[in-house]
Amino acid sequence: MDKETLIEVHNRIKPFIHKTPVLSSGLINEMVSADIVFKCENFQKMGAFKMRGAANAILSLSEEERERGVVTHSSGNFAQAVSLAAQKLNVKAYIVMPENAPQVKKNGVRTYHGEIIECESTPEARETTAKKIKELKGASFLHPSNQDEVIYGNSTAAIELLEEFPNLDVILTPIGGGGLIAGTALAAHYFSKNCRVIGGEPMEADDAYRSLISGKIETNNSFHTVADGLRTHLGDRNFPIIQKYVEKIIRVEESEIVDAMRIIWERMKIIIEPSCAVPFAAVLKNKEEFKNKKVGIILSGGNVDVKNLPF
Repeated sequence: MDKETLIEVHNRIKPFIHKTPVLSSGLINEMVSADIVFKCENFQKMGAFKMRGAANAILSLSEEERERGVVTHSSGNFAQAVSLAAQKLNVKAYIVMPENAPQVKKNGVRTYHGEIIECESTPEARETTAKKIKELKGASFLHPSNQDEVIYGNSTAAIELLEEFPNLDVILTPIGGGGLIAGTALAAHYFSKNCRVIGGEPMEADDAYRSLISGKIETNNSFHTVADGLRTHLGDRNFPIIQKYVEKIIRVEESEIVDAMRIIWERMKIIIEPSCAVPFAAVLKNKEEFKNKKVGIILSGGNVDVKNLPF
């Protein structure tokens, strides 16, 4: 894997994604005494950064593979991304979703003609159900976060951010499955002089934080977090990248996530989902660490159920 590969990936997916805007807020900068820029992947096609990885994964398949369709498991954003990318490329998409996935995300999948297969709300149930469909239909399995093509596609959000703001001291992203932070870490490594990468993670699902400490992939027994997109664990493809290039992970409480989400809604007048607020919550919690720094935050998505807001 090298810089050229990431440039190739970026060029390949450009026709299928938006180059999302970067916004800032004077009030927020004052609040944290730092210079923060937000890369707004909540304005990405289907409303999240996942479109980047999904598009690259499907574009990397052979014609023959595309004819047999694709299958994935996802609580929502990758489900929508695969459905939309598949629709644009004329590929059949089978989407395994936990039964308690937000209705807004299920509706999104159906809008893009993805076929939903519901399962229990556990990582094991998702994987088993997806495996059955893969065997039954001969579909190619696309992993939401633990697949090289997906990670490389995800890297393009940070590449765009660094093209626009080459002097960032640090970029923060949420961390759930690890696909966004791994891609971001590769982008920072290859496209910046010395930009650090830090993850934000809910205290209630802090497997990545524990994994970095123990040196092996840890899992969660509980997923009681408002950040529904982060109720998952790292994989063997992204974890080595995270170990090598991510400086650390900052954990935040549920109330801190909700407060951070509310501030962005109120101050910036944009819709973000709870998972998306986690890295900003990490900055608010550790103002001293980020004081006078140039900080990039990737706002990962905006697919929020407006009938069910946490505030």
